Amino acid sequence: MPLSSGSGTARAPRISSAPGTFAREKASKTVYIAGAGIAGMTLALALARFDIKVVILEKNPGIQTEGAGLQISPNARHVLNRLDLDAALQQTGFEPQAIDVYPFHARKPLISLQMGDIANERFGAPYIVIHRADLADALHAACKRFANIDIQFSIRSFDMQTHARGLSVTYELKSGDYITARPFAFVGADGVHSPTRTQVLDGPAATYSGYVAWRALVPVSLLNSLFNLERTSLLWAPGFHAVAYPHPHRHLMNIALFSREKLNRRTRVKHVEAPTIPETVFSSPRISAILAAAEAGWQKWPLYAVDTPGWHKGPIGLIGDAAHAMLPYQAQGAAMAIEDAGVLAPLLARSEHAEQAFQTYYRLRRKRVQRVVRISATNGVIYHAGWPLTIARNLVVKLQGPTGHLKRLAWIYGHDVATDAQ
Repeated sequence: MPLSSGSGTARAPRISSAPGTFAREKASKTVYIAGAGIAGMTLALALARFDIKVVILEKNPGIQTEGAGLQISPNARHVLNRLDLDAALQQTGFEPQAIDVYPFHARKPLISLQMGDIANERFGAPYIVIHRADLADALHAACKRFANIDIQFSIRSFDMQTHARGLSVTYELKSGDYITARPFAFVGADGVHSPTRTQVLDGPAATYSGYVAWRALVPVSLLNSLFNLERTSLLWAPGFHAVAYPHPHRHLMNIALFSREKLNRRTRVKHVEAPTIPETVFSSPRISAILAAAEAGWQKWPLYAVDTPGWHKGPIGLIGDAAHAMLPYQAQGAAMAIEDAGVLAPLLARSEHAEQAFQTYYRLRRKRVQRVVRISATNGVIYHAGWPLTIARNLVVKLQGPTGHLKRLAWIYGHDVATDAQ
């Protein structure tokens, strides 16, 4: 079957109807992971620290860096710091001091939601934004330092079987040769359109959310007169919203615009063009400036969500977007994948049977992830509200004060998954 999040025609996977695992000593455990993305490499690093052999199967010829900005909140930063990535994140990430919220047509922020030192002190780790490529490069560099992590690129297909003696995985190299292995577990970290979910675990296909993200990177110099470059900016408009923040070491501004669009052939294809947004939005000075600065340098990303009743079967499981892809309106998609890795790794290391580890992992993660999914969807409605609902929305946001969001979201930002698996 094809790997990672790409679509395509796959050979039917071979998996028996009788699940089972093969008990083996901890020192001889090997875990296979589909996908060398953020979820897959974070899990590999976490597993490697338990002296587990990790093999990542990636269909692409190298680490993929598509996309633009990511927000890494303190709950995810705790996991990454324990993987010795703190220095790399400090070097390439940016810690915004606040989030400036601009309602439609507002020339000044309605409120500046404090982050920076206040968030760091309250939650024990910083809230940063980072270019996806920088995080991927940091994870990849860390993986290469472990002799027990093997990333196999340009994998053409893989099949697997469960049987009385455990799990067998067969994968095809670019050369056409086949390799067969008997791992302790197999983890699908292969994205929103995960073949592991849909073809191995017989789970549902991803569902189009009705939203499209338009992403662009523009030189900071084109927008520095309109935005405070020490902060993230959140711009609201009827049926539409935008997020902007700098990547200082790249001298670029990350722009993400979100709007609704019906699913059609053009929606399915990622291509460069101008965003399709209501004409009234152009009357907003900052949004107009963004559109002028980016010109045709946009990438269109249809947003899909995943709601699957099961994240595992026998010694095979899912993490990250493969298990629970969500709307990005609470900026927790990558953070939840990183949390997944932080919970699952010690469970796989300590469990005699992989199925036991996946069952506990699902029990620990499901409710929290579902809650994040709900708040992310709700934010989309709030951000895109039209008049007169905007009056009540703006009043509530103003009354909560510049630090009210830290209390409201403490259940997300203040959580440390190190306590979960204990």
